Amino acid sequence: MNTIQQQLSDSRVAKQAINELRIQDKQRVLERIASLLQIHSNEVLQQNQLDLERMENDDPKYDRLKLTVERIEGLAQSVLDISRLADPTDRLLSTKKLDNGLLVEKRTVALGVVGVIYESRPNVTIDVAALCIQSGNVCLLRGGSDAWYTNRYLVGLLRQALVECGTDPNIVQLLPTERALVNELLEAVRYVDIIIPRGSQGLIDFVRQHAKVPVIETGAGVCHTYVEASADLAKAARIVANAKISRPSVCNALDTVLVDDKIDKQFIEQLIPYFSEAAVDVFASDKLYDIFKDAGYPFIHRADDADFGREFLDLKCSIKEVDGLEEALTHIAHYSSKHSECIVSQDSIKITKFMRSVDAAAVYSNASTRFTDGGEFGLGAEIGISTQKLHARGPFALEKLVTEKWFVTGDGQIR
Repeated sequence: MNTIQQQLSDSRVAKQAINELRIQDKQRVLERIASLLQIHSNEVLQQNQLDLERMENDDPKYDRLKLTVERIEGLAQSVLDISRLADPTDRLLSTKKLDNGLLVEKRTVALGVVGVIYESRPNVTIDVAALCIQSGNVCLLRGGSDAWYTNRYLVGLLRQALVECGTDPNIVQLLPTERALVNELLEAVRYVDIIIPRGSQGLIDFVRQHAKVPVIETGAGVCHTYVEASADLAKAARIVANAKISRPSVCNALDTVLVDDKIDKQFIEQLIPYFSEAAVDVFASDKLYDIFKDAGYPFIHRADDADFGREFLDLKCSIKEVDGLEEALTHIAHYSSKHSECIVSQDSIKITKFMRSVDAAAVYSNASTRFTDGGEFGLGAEIGISTQKLHARGPFALEKLVTEKWFVTGDGQIR
């Protein structure tokens, strides 16, 4: 295939079809999707295995690509959760009657046709489709070649559910993975209303630089946790360990630990048992390297400049001592991707300053950054975590897949 013109045209037709669906119709589609995922979980795993066999086990993307029975069940449950959320469209935002008798209302409407470009995450296929269907949007999915077999099968199930529920299967379409066709999507201003990239910084930068269609960035996550001098060190070690170890390949995982130099040795002593068990590679500043080395930690390396501001997506992190809150804030301001940042502290004044000063989509005190997630925030799921400030910030979920439209009702008024 050397063009996606037909798929783009089909998306405009499908836009009319989804506009005609009531909330009950959309819920019925999502319930059928969840059922098909459960019925065909073995087939999904078989297709996923074909993709996994083409990737090295130690590739950081491997965990993102891998599906399990539990993960498929989680996807099905997520779809059901989304189906139970309120319809975000046709909400009355404001209304007024003008002196000339015109009734002016502002309501929410679907964005239209949403193009999503993503890498090695077949769960995104289901999450995006479910969110788009529930919010009345058509979606064009361009997944990575790494997940082609899995995505192709999943989209087949999505389209089967749409057909069985009596509507246009082109409400969800999977685009080819050929790189040459990406620009056709990015320039399809007549057909596509918005593009959302989800993946590496390189992918996001490419889309931003080449798109003519409006773009909402879901940014890479370079996430810090600052352990302040007053912190409960046992609590801090658990938080840092969870943020790094629980699922290192995702964007809300910790990348850099900043620790106050007054308590760095005591904190590292608390942290080492967690990191040793998980074999976390630590890239440390010179002072902290010596502390880890003296403690006999085997997975220690000297950090260089490139290890700060780096999204590891693996069981690796960097660590550095800082001389108090101001230095921590300066470091984060320089290296942060504005995704999720955390302070562990018992000093309420410093917590407040940190929370108000740090420029990020989500800021935490005394909790793991791993909570930055649409499902965890009670939003059902998300397309990604937006790190920009226009239209949406943080989990880009159902509530943000709409825009505004003005409805003006008159009785012959002229100007």
